[in-house]
Amino acid sequence: MKPAAFEYHAPSTATEAVTLLAELGEEAKVIAGGQSLVPMLALRLAVFDHLVDLRKPSELRGIEVRAESVRIGAGNTHASVGGSEQVRRAVPLLSRATPHIGHFQIRNRGTIGGAIAHADAAAEYPVVALTLDAAIETLSPRGARTIAASDFFTGMWSTDLEADEIVTGIEFPVWHGRCGYAIEEFTRRSGDFAMAGAAIAVRLDADSRIDRCAIGLFGLAATPVRARAVEKDLLGRPAAEISAREIGTAATASLEPSSDVHGSAEYRRRVGAVMVARAWQRAIAEASND
Repeated sequence: MKPAAFEYHAPSTATEAVTLLAELGEEAKVIAGGQSLVPMLALRLAVFDHLVDLRKPSELRGIEVRAESVRIGAGNTHASVGGSEQVRRAVPLLSRATPHIGHFQIRNRGTIGGAIAHADAAAEYPVVALTLDAAIETLSPRGARTIAASDFFTGMWSTDLEADEIVTGIEFPVWHGRCGYAIEEFTRRSGDFAMAGAAIAVRLDADSRIDRCAIGLFGLAATPVRARAVEKDLLGRPAAEISAREIGTAATASLEPSSDVHGSAEYRRRVGAVMVARAWQRAIAEASND
């Protein structure tokens, strides 16, 4: 099938883009890499009279390393994020998540801002943003604002963004010290969205006790989620005495995944527990060797 007819707009700046969105109203839709939107348009699962393309604004690109964080422009492709040595050194979890995203064609076109704004609960970048307490920078005709990742994802494919607002960048905090990072996911086929997955960051103190940790889960709820109660319980405990299997079970116990043709809720929960356990083991091993 082909998309329904629409009018194409290519603003040169982010300000022009949000002005257009405000003028055009509900009949307009932002397109960045188009890796999620274009298939929906082609199947006529979505119809818009206007598409506002965000590829031209230069202020939406670039990677800036700051003292305690890394800011990544929303227009950076997955490939540019995954290939950045700056990102690999400063935000390893984000770098390691990138190869899990679709196929190389998708990574060459899709953008980090688009992935965050699309808010698929089974996608990798949203869970990394949540796990690392990233800040989502946005712009609307009313000005700029910053939204904590914990407040940004509000439901399945829904966010705190207003209709005339776009993501301009994402700021990821940089962890220091004896840190380890890992992301694990289970898919039916390579490139598919995850049925269940986990992203983990952990830091050990000089005595190899858990000094800081974050456990993010995806594909198991309407949004990416954090196992905050488990994180709190782990603080101060010797890493060597922690059972990865028990952490996996505890992190997924309260979740209620959906059942579908790919698997039951119980199956997804069990797979999620295994993904947490595997990611925990890898993250602890890396932190212990630092």
